[in-house]
Amino acid sequence: MSITNHTATELANLIKQKELSPVEVVSAFLERIETHNSKWNAYVTLNEQAIEEAKKAEDLMMKGEELGELHGIPVAIKDLTPTKGLLTTYGSPAFKDNIPDEDPIFLKRIKAAGGIVLGKTNTPEFGHKGVTDNPLFGVTKNPWNENLTPGGSSGGSAAAVAAKLAPFAEGSDGGGSIRIPAALTGIFGFKPTFGVIPHEGEDNLYGSEHPYLHNGPMARTVEDAALLFSVMQGYDANVPNAVPTLRDDFTNLDGDMKGLKIAYTRDFGLYEISEDVGQVVDQAVGHFAELGCEVEEVDVDLRMSLKELTRAFSGMWCVKFAATYGKLYDNDPGSFSEGMAKMIHIGRKYSAVDYKAIEIKRTLVWKEIQNIFNNYDLILSPVLATTAFEHHLAGPSMINGKSVNPATDWMLTQIYNFTGHPAASLPVGLTSGGLPVGLQVAGNRFADHLVLQACHAYEQAFQTYVEPLEKTYK
Repeated sequence: MSITNHTATELANLIKQKELSPVEVVSAFLERIETHNSKWNAYVTLNEQAIEEAKKAEDLMMKGEELGELHGIPVAIKDLTPTKGLLTTYGSPAFKDNIPDEDPIFLKRIKAAGGIVLGKTNTPEFGHKGVTDNPLFGVTKNPWNENLTPGGSSGGSAAAVAAKLAPFAEGSDGGGSIRIPAALTGIFGFKPTFGVIPHEGEDNLYGSEHPYLHNGPMARTVEDAALLFSVMQGYDANVPNAVPTLRDDFTNLDGDMKGLKIAYTRDFGLYEISEDVGQVVDQAVGHFAELGCEVEEVDVDLRMSLKELTRAFSGMWCVKFAATYGKLYDNDPGSFSEGMAKMIHIGRKYSAVDYKAIEIKRTLVWKEIQNIFNNYDLILSPVLATTAFEHHLAGPSMINGKSVNPATDWMLTQIYNFTGHPAASLPVGLTSGGLPVGLQVAGNRFADHLVLQACHAYEQAFQTYVEPLEKTYK
């Protein structure tokens, strides 16, 4: 078996057993990146020190030193994440030469556990939309079909994992940015409970609250995601919104699903879901019943229209961007795309009173979702209303013959960024057109382990991972 076909968990075991060396593993992924990355544009910057770091990891291994959980395992890091000594552009010309001098807490933990950064993955400018392209590096393409988008904003990370250019990757999620591309590329993505992985704003330590912004793992298997998550998570006193460590290790995923109470909503009472996606999701929900879960379809009433929901959510982001990047925009407007410039202009129109009024709508969302969790262990829904679409589009303008807003109306993900609950995108099959579909599996706050357990049980029973383009790029 090719080294790059192994899961991250398999690679960890093979390295610890000295059947593979870190140099062999890192070299194999770098060679695959060199050969295939031009097809998909998953990576935008490579770590030129990766081989040297692998050699140091190999020396420690041969000396019999105690090895960390990720010793010698390569990982891809999203270009929204600052990386010490490695170019970090945020997808913006304004940061085209930016080299940070500090890693965030979770990346320090990855490196301390022996993980080796392969490089930085593509993202839309400042992560501002659900597809992946930017003025610096262009478009990232979906390994299932190069004419289609992998989604965003962690589209580069998703493409890297799906195409086996990395065993797993880090993503960030402020509106679905882990779950959207995971669903469109057929991999597993996990947004944990807000604060479980400390998230640091560079200038504003409270900036990740509005809406809730999370980092999390993206992988081909739930087991691999749990491995990376176990290293990334945990309390840190220097981050005001960090929560106490839930458990030291999330990798023990065995558990009986019998009697688990699950609520299912196909549309949250708001969204138009394409029939091909709905059929795959309905079948997957039935599989949870086969595992012994008590599954009930529930009516959800968020007491607002979809337009009101998405306008409230985007309003919070526009204000955030205006506050964070407004001065930079004034100094150099030519460095900003039309989309980002528009969001900054919109954000500046909000008064403090307008902004606080959005939180009333956010409260309505919280109350309805939490009321469901007061009676059920998990909520299942589609991740998205559609499968992957052409990468030059913001999204579909029609679903089931009905007009929808292409910028917002196909993502069923933003709700859990309003609330901060943990939510995963679990690949559950292909449509008749041969494209992957993700099932959104959400749990109560701090029920992160249960979400991972349930997804793992499903994965083990129904083998959800499918190779994209397996015959054409082994």
